Amino acid sequence: MRADRLISLMLLLYSKGRMTAQTLARQLEVSERTIYRDLDALSAAGIPVYTQSGPMGGVYLDEQYRPSLTGLMREDIQALFVTGDTNPLKDLGLTKTDSLLKLFASLPSTQQTEVDRLRQRFHIDSANWFQVVEPLALLPTLQQAVWEDRRVEVFYTPVKGQAKSRVVDAYGLVAKANIWYLVAKKPDAPMQEMHSYRIGRLQNVTMRDEHFERPAAFDLAAYWQASTAQFERDAYAMSPPCLVVLRVHADAYSYFPGYMEGNYEKLGEQDEAGWTTIRVKFERLKEAQRVVLGLGNKAEVIEPIELRFHVIEAARAILEHYGELVKVEHA
Repeated sequence: MRADRLISLMLLLYSKGRMTAQTLARQLEVSERTIYRDLDALSAAGIPVYTQSGPMGGVYLDEQYRPSLTGLMREDIQALFVTGDTNPLKDLGLTKTDSLLKLFASLPSTQQTEVDRLRQRFHIDSANWFQVVEPLALLPTLQQAVWEDRRVEVFYTPVKGQAKSRVVDAYGLVAKANIWYLVAKKPDAPMQEMHSYRIGRLQNVTMRDEHFERPAAFDLAAYWQASTAQFERDAYAMSPPCLVVLRVHADAYSYFPGYMEGNYEKLGEQDEAGWTTIRVKFERLKEAQRVVLGLGNKAEVIEPIELRFHVIEAARAILEHYGELVKVEHA
């Protein structure tokens, strides 16, 4: 374990430059005393690592030093090559495939063999089933704004409400399940009021000549992790998950293993008439209503009774709507 940590320590210093022992300890989840012992071990192994005290001090590597790839562990190589998902990088104009080929060529032959075996056995695809590809014509402009710490004017359509123009500081871009988001905030707003704007809902982006001052402490990954966790907590608080017991006919049963795997369980075996009783966890009651309506007479609500009334009410509204359309067509 210590060898892995020493490599991580060396690569952190190489990639990020001068860092304090406190920051290194936090990143590697060890004590500062352990960091200083690891630095002594690196120095003893011939790694040109130095420490400097004072307000501008810290730990750093010699500027001319370049880590060797031969120090990568088997798990490190696997982590780099296991995923074939390059779509988000292609959206940004980056070519991960070429980069990995260059890295592959620099590996020792034994590790190249390991990579070949890995590629034939594992593949990770982060996209959702039936995911619609959203338009990304505005992504290059946003990418430039984020890179140059620029202020932009965007015309955004929220989920609820009217589309409107707003001026924001472009802090970062995040791809979640191949859906891109702009992380930004209004110029005078505090950091706590950072927002995530789905790029597929942007109608226009105009780059402004103004630059903003990016706080050194801002961490995009940490923000996104905290933001998504808060979003999930708020969603559950506003609309708690809805547990539903259904009787489902064999003609419609495939919907649940096909689309709701992990969110349902069988409460019994299929009866002679082809019906199976299951318990399903929906995100909200409205979602349960839509699914039950979509399955028609091949699904029957057992509980909650409230859902039965919602389904009946919606079915009546549908009949009334189409009844009026038929009257108009035959008038």
